Amino acid sequence: MLIRLPATSANLGPGFDCFGIAWQCYDEIEFFPSDTVHIEGCAGEYRNENNLALRGWRAAFAAAGRRAENVRIRFGRTEIPVCRGLGSSAALSAGGAAAADALFSLGLGRQGILDAAAAVEGHPDNAAPAIFGGLTASAVVDGRAKTVAFPVSEKLRFTALIPDFELSTALSRSVLPEKVSRGDAIFNVSRAALLLHAMGEGDLSLLAAAMEDRLHQPYRWGLIRGGERAAGLARDCGAAAVCISGAGPTLLCVAGEEDFPRKIREALAGALPGWTVRALPVERRGIAAAE
Repeated sequence: MLIRLPATSANLGPGFDCFGIAWQCYDEIEFFPSDTVHIEGCAGEYRNENNLALRGWRAAFAAAGRRAENVRIRFGRTEIPVCRGLGSSAALSAGGAAAADALFSLGLGRQGILDAAAAVEGHPDNAAPAIFGGLTASAVVDGRAKTVAFPVSEKLRFTALIPDFELSTALSRSVLPEKVSRGDAIFNVSRAALLLHAMGEGDLSLLAAAMEDRLHQPYRWGLIRGGERAAGLARDCGAAAVCISGAGPTLLCVAGEEDFPRKIREALAGALPGWTVRALPVERRGIAAAE
């Protein structure tokens, strides 16, 4: 079975560990029932029990209360960069769970697949949009992942600025404070509410304020070499809002002009030549068997 897995961006500014959105940027992985566990097509360091596609596969059986079957996993197209803040780990976890559900009729459905993937990930912010598509807000309630979909206006153009270095989620989380002030919490709640409205309506004038954050981004900018310069160039080129995608180091830009990717690509070529630019149309269907 060939599964197509979309990239995702979590947080979206104020929606720390809650918001996520899926992109038309994909990994494709094949899963085959097998007598033994075998993983191929990826780097040797990932061909072991810690492979996230394998962990997602096994989590699906655990969610269904069944003994995990063996599987052969073959990696094919891999467009989602690793450790760049574009949801590569959540895609693999969700893909493994979805494949197990389909091949062995586990009866999980998308909600059960989300629970399995979130069990591997620790939280559902990336897994939810990967599975359901579009823009989602998620929470864990009584031990289960709950997610709600929100509209995204066709007026908005999303673009990723991807640096030529990795940033581990563990390191990115290590710089965050254990406690935040009441004022910062109120700041983020208010911006998050505005952001959902701005995304649905395509309100570019509101997005600049709605993307502001005080819970994670101020602490993470220092980990992204050239990040603040790239964000400034993006705004000069017409971006209405710029945020860190997930834990970084990729930056996500929102603009209204179709020509924005060309403008920022030219600007980055001179200022930060190691960075790449990718337009990101919204993936609205979520995880699926590849056609």
